[in-house]
This record gives sequence, C-alpha cells and structure tokens, in this order.
Amino acid sequence: MADRGAELQANLAAVHERIATACGDAVRDPAEITLVAITKFFPASDIVHLVDLGVRHVGENKDQEAGAKVAELPAEVRELLTVHFVGQLQSNKAAHVARYADVVQSVDRTKIVKALDRGTGTALGEGGRHTPLEVTIQVDLGEGADAGRGGAAPADVPALADAVAATEHLRLRGVMAVAPLGVDEDGTAAAFQRFADLSARLRADHPDATWISAGMSGDLETAVTHGATHLRVGTGILGTRR
Repeated sequence: MADRGAELQANLAAVHERIATACGDAVRDPAEITLVAITKFFPASDIVHLVDLGVRHVGENKDQEAGAKVAELPAEVRELLTVHFVGQLQSNKAAHVARYADVVQSVDRTKIVKALDRGTGTALGEGGRHTPLEVTIQVDLGEGADAGRGGAAPADVPALADAVAATEHLRLRGVMAVAPLGVDEDGTAAAFQRFADLSARLRADHPDATWISAGMSGDLETAVTHGATHLRVGTGILGTRR
C-alpha cells in the first residue's frame, strides 16, 4: 500500500507539472483548471490515497462499479469528494446514478435529462442526496462516420441546454467532449477550438454554463490551450489497469 501511495504521488505530481507548463504556455492560471482523476477499474483504496494527496474530484464511467465503489469509501473520504459520472448513461440507470454522483458529465439526449431530473428529485425527497445534480452536455466532435466518441450533435446542444435549464433538480454547468478518433495533434486542436467556440455560444444563453471539460492523459496540453476548465485524467495518474 505504501508503494502504491508513492506511485500515485509521483504520477499526480507529473500531471500537475504538465498542467502548470501548459498553463504557462497558454498564459493561464493553473487555478482555473479542475483535475478529475478517472478511477474506473481501480479500487476504492486508490481513491483514498488520492484524497490523502489532495485530489477532490474523481470520475467513473460504469454505474455498477461506480455505485459500489462510492459506497465502499469511508464517510470522511466521501464528504471531501466530488464524484463525476463520465460514461454513457442509460435512462434506466439514471435514478441510481443520481443517488451517488455529484456531477453527470455525459448528458446527451432529452430522455436522459428527464430521467436524471426524476431520479434526483426522488433522491432529494428521500434524503438520498441534499443538493441538485450538476450536469454537462456531452458533445460529439467527430466529423466522419467513424470519428465520433459519443455525445449530442453540436446543432442539438442549444435545445438540450434549454431542456436542462427547464428542470427543477438539475443544474447546467457546461459541456464535455472527447477528441475525435483517428486525428492527429492538429486535428485535435481544431476539434477543441470548435468546442471552445460552441461553449462561448452556449454561455450567451446560459451564463452559468462555464465548464469546458476536455482533455485526457494524451491531449491535456491541447485542451488547456483551447480553454478547458476540467481535465479528465486516468492513465496519467492511476497507470495502466493491473
């Protein structure tokens, strides 16, 4: 366990250094960046280590795994964490996710909006949670038939944002995306620039939707350059699945 803690500490320090360098190059303040450690496939004990190292945001993408893992966390650890659900979500899982997640980053259709609102309302009424659920809209940045990584088409984002804003129990915080498949660094940069432009248009109608969740272990520097506020880093912090 001590070795694992040291490994995570070294990995986390390296990621923070990359973020600091990227922010310096982009003339940005690293305090503007929220690092979300993606802990899927790794045990709750790793989350405990990360919290000890100062991490306050973790992300999961499988409901069954995430729910069990969050339930396993000691109360004093859970209360320090913001748990992000970042995976594709089925409407029949929404009520369960609303009981343990603080944020759902992968809202991509109105059916999910309605299901999350209902589930959150029920959880609030039963004492299963005490705050509204924060959400971001996942946007598909792919331009070819096989380039997409999931999410709503850019043209559908305004209506989806309006649907979230009209709910009682959800709070629209911004947008999320993954770089398209099969593109080089220039292609990733172009996609993230389109994403930043979309975010700016969204904020004209929804000023509180300030989050731009983009960038992972392999492309976080490009994401920072193009305005990302939230980085979702898994392998860079946790390593490869054991």
